[in-house]
Amino acid sequence: MNHSQLQQLPHRRFNPLTCEWVLVSPHRTERPWLGRVDKVSLTPAIAFDPACYLCPGNERFGGAHNPKYTNTFVFDNDFPALLPEVPAVETSEDNLFVAQSEAGICRVVCFSPRHNLTIPLMSLGTIHQVINVWSEQFQELKKTPWVRYIQIFENRGALMGASNPHPHCQIWASASVPNLPNRELSSFEAFHNENRTCLLCDYLKLELRKNERVVCQNDAFAVVVPYWALWPFETLLLSKSHVGTMHEFSSVERELLADILQKITIRYDNLFETWFPYSMGFHQRPSDGRPHPGFHFHAHYYPPLLRSATVQKFMVGYELLGTPQRDISPESAAERLRSLTEIHYSRRNNSL
Repeated sequence: MNHSQLQQLPHRRFNPLTCEWVLVSPHRTERPWLGRVDKVSLTPAIAFDPACYLCPGNERFGGAHNPKYTNTFVFDNDFPALLPEVPAVETSEDNLFVAQSEAGICRVVCFSPRHNLTIPLMSLGTIHQVINVWSEQFQELKKTPWVRYIQIFENRGALMGASNPHPHCQIWASASVPNLPNRELSSFEAFHNENRTCLLCDYLKLELRKNERVVCQNDAFAVVVPYWALWPFETLLLSKSHVGTMHEFSSVERELLADILQKITIRYDNLFETWFPYSMGFHQRPSDGRPHPGFHFHAHYYPPLLRSATVQKFMVGYELLGTPQRDISPESAAERLRSLTEIHYSRRNNSL
């Protein structure tokens, strides 16, 4: 039996980054749906909201006031999950009750002063500015002696827990490497030690050659629905050059990173003609001072929507207790995303 035949049957696929499996059940796409339906998430209609604590000049919780910023604005999170001044404490009881204190720095990055300007609608020059700020923040935070990892991530939309619709992201710098990047790091190092090549370099070459799951690309980056995708329209953004951090990109490559970020987010919005929710994060080389030659810069997009703008994918039952499972095959998801226009639906419909 060849691979194309296997794609029509229930089967499982291996994720070499996390060393986990995902169950694919393509025959289930025909089942009737009587599950939860949510209201459509719409883009904020106004450029400035006097009640928004992220808009320029407005008061934040605790009494701080935002400056009347005109570009990207960065500030320390008013309600951080991690604190920088934390004493080093470790406890263990019979190797079962194990705990360690965790220091960290949490920051918020407002992409733009405009309350309704999301990445799909920003100019490439403005996205480039945001990328430069991300790189600057990475370089600044890695100078803190105890910082081992810097996670840049965006939660877009209320479905993903975003507490404010003003386009923004967060940066958490932590004293340890978080679980998922640490698993990826182990996989990168094991693959590099065994093959003397990079796991994601080899994977991207294979994806580009087969061209079954490629969504979009330019000279420096490609976006694919990964072979092992868990979420229905999950994507993986990959650098075509082997670099470990965003700071290593040239100015031209950063322009192309801006281009690819806009290409994939416009496709997401166009898929169901809604302000498409997702959690996105860049995975970069740890800042622990070690070279980590096998680590490859990439970004994950995890969107929850399944069948329409109002039908959400949930991880429940067998997926929580056994193995994650998906109905839409990665190949069909990639085909749908690839076929979408790169003109934002709101511009086509003259609603912006």
